[in-house]
Amino acid sequence: MLSKLKLLFKDTVIYGSSTILARSLNYLLVPLYANKLTTFDNGVQTIIYANIALANVLFSYGLETSYLKVVSDSAHRDRDETQLFSTAFITLLVTSTLFAAIIALFAPFIAQLIGLSAGDYLFVRYAALILWIDTLLVIPFAELRLKRKAVQFAIARVVGVIAVVASAIILIVPFHVGLPGVFIAEAFGSLISLLLVIPVFRQFRIFFSTMQLREMLRIGLPYVPTGIAGLLIHLIDRNILIRIPPPEIERIYGHGYQASDIVGIYGRIAAFGVVLQLFIQVFRFAWQPFFLQHAKDPEAKRLFQHVLSISTLFTMFMALAATFFVPDLVRHHYYDRFYLLPPRYWIGLSILPWIFLSYVFDMISTNLSAGLLITGNTRYLPVVTFAGAAVTALFCWWLIPLSGMDGAAYAIVAGTAVMCLVMAWYSLKVFPVRYDWLKLCLLLVAGIALAMLQFNTAPLLQNTLTIMVSKVGLLVIYFMIALALFRQEVQLVAVKVADKFRAK
Repeated sequence: MLSKLKLLFKDTVIYGSSTILARSLNYLLVPLYANKLTTFDNGVQTIIYANIALANVLFSYGLETSYLKVVSDSAHRDRDETQLFSTAFITLLVTSTLFAAIIALFAPFIAQLIGLSAGDYLFVRYAALILWIDTLLVIPFAELRLKRKAVQFAIARVVGVIAVVASAIILIVPFHVGLPGVFIAEAFGSLISLLLVIPVFRQFRIFFSTMQLREMLRIGLPYVPTGIAGLLIHLIDRNILIRIPPPEIERIYGHGYQASDIVGIYGRIAAFGVVLQLFIQVFRFAWQPFFLQHAKDPEAKRLFQHVLSISTLFTMFMALAATFFVPDLVRHHYYDRFYLLPPRYWIGLSILPWIFLSYVFDMISTNLSAGLLITGNTRYLPVVTFAGAAVTALFCWWLIPLSGMDGAAYAIVAGTAVMCLVMAWYSLKVFPVRYDWLKLCLLLVAGIALAMLQFNTAPLLQNTLTIMVSKVGLLVIYFMIALALFRQEVQLVAVKVADKFRAK
């Protein structure tokens, strides 16, 4: 048993590290695109990439999950796994080719459908190519996971992203290709990943079984609506922002901006949420095997209570620190040569506190999902996701015409908060745990109050040093409040850290 847990932990570290590294490398492109492309071009790229994420769900239609399930079951039935691999890959090859061809053929119409001009059809065709290659990677990547070839999986992913970053820099900086270079680089990176998984195709045979396909579709198709709803929570804002009427843009932001400019600014500013996103991703990779391992421990519920309190405390502290300092990092003129985001983007910095706040609710939801997974009540997860997506969409339609980018950020907070509440409702019903909700609410209110205090007093301070000192002082105050509210949890962390140092 212990050896199996060690293998699980090892694979989790490799998959998690590769995912985090890949995302971190991708975010290196944010300053490049912001400084070398116009806000309009960034808007076009943002809206197309948002819809690529949605289309990815439709292109693979749950076949990755169903393939993992069916092949795992086949190991106990003496079935030929090469037949399942071939059936799944041929299916995705045919359907993705058909879908990509349709997108390429109707590219001008699709460009208008997603809020762009018909003249942007070329970028839609690039998107079709990216979707096609990415879909061909679905089954090989699933096969690597099944065979526990975590290192090969990580290499294929990370090297592909490195290829994207390197080719984007080359195409945009010395060759001045512009926006097409963004899509060419993405397609090139996906192609490199595909080349790296070619050894997986040694088991490919010219074989197709309609019976096997029906079995996989029966398992996989139900995941499609949930997957789309989950993505809509973080992508519906961009699809509604692109449709904001020109008079509303002028009223909110003045002359000189189009809807694509606003989407470009919003997308680049919101990308700085990676500060918390990566932290939650790391926690999620460790959390899922952890709670499954300890679910039957006598003190499991008490343990989970402490985990939620500690992880949420850290997330709130990081959200407040990011609210204080990320805008300064964005506005800083590095070496008197460049900004992380040029001044034209700074009108969107007001969304950052709300983006960071949404990740606090995301962290709490991640903790609470343990109850549903431990008890097997995963049927409630689609309800949670659809509730969040519906609220996000409703608030976006309502608030974006009134407040522009800020309205979109408010909607994200509303959607993640509702997801958190619905998750708590179902999770605590099937797996009751006495969490410290009152203390957490007090800590949340304290963080919001300190952020508002800093925002209102900063214009009254005389110089940059005084402002920085005041921010650090407010963070110290917040830490002291957290220490007073969660003394037991802080002591547990302190003891654990001390033990680590003593062990060294």
